[in-house]
Amino acid sequence: MIPSLSVAAAALVGLLVGSFLNVVIHRLPRMLEREWQAQCAELRGETATTDGPYNLWLPASACPHCGHRIRWYENIPLLSFALLRGRCSACAHPIAWRYPLVEAVSGLLTGYAVWHFGLGAQALTAVVLIWSLLALTAIDLDTHLLPDRITQPLLWAGLLVNWQGVFVPLEDALLGAVAGYLTLWLVYHAFKLTTGKEGMGYGDFKLLAALGAWLGWQMLPLIILASSLVGAVVGIVLITVAGHDRARPIPFGPWLALGGVVALFWGEGLLRLYLGS
Repeated sequence: MIPSLSVAAAALVGLLVGSFLNVVIHRLPRMLEREWQAQCAELRGETATTDGPYNLWLPASACPHCGHRIRWYENIPLLSFALLRGRCSACAHPIAWRYPLVEAVSGLLTGYAVWHFGLGAQALTAVVLIWSLLALTAIDLDTHLLPDRITQPLLWAGLLVNWQGVFVPLEDALLGAVAGYLTLWLVYHAFKLTTGKEGMGYGDFKLLAALGAWLGWQMLPLIILASSLVGAVVGIVLITVAGHDRARPIPFGPWLALGGVVALFWGEGLLRLYLGS
């Protein structure tokens, strides 16, 4: 039985990491855009214009509406949002609900990972996977991008983790990475061949490859099934209830990430239930 104090401590760490994930979610796409603009300027023989350093550490966090620099006591996970009543202390502009939501989900899943796996290598590495999937989910929802800066290290991390068989044997992880990529690659090209349109991005291939590297090839059908079902339901709801434009693509990465979390925590049990063993 895992001590409640350990679970609570893990949840607290998850809240703090969730606060940092909000920085990654907001800044990483903008960092990539700056790099692309600089590369384009270089190809044109021009000098890229910058407004100073911009990375995950600089400049200091500020309100995107008025530029008010966020003080440390305005950046306490969940608590600051509640005390500020969801508004900037300087301009009273609403703070996006995504910020406390990411913190809360990170805290809950981190605490649950420790409760589920116990104190050890599985819990320690599982939270890394969870945090990465959470960041990718929010970035994909915002920008329809799954950055290589996260997906590629995540794939290699899964292979390294399973080098010692933390979740699955290394051969299952290797096959999972290859099969994960090729599965969506084939779906992409089959869809493009029959419709002339692109149904998903290459980031989805890499994300499923990473999940295969972490959880093994056996979990790929479950991940694909779960993500497809949830994605279909969400798509139908958005189109019929929210009036979502059918021509506007809906990102698939968040549902792959959700399928990965389902497989991480309950995959073995679901497979045993399905196989009747």
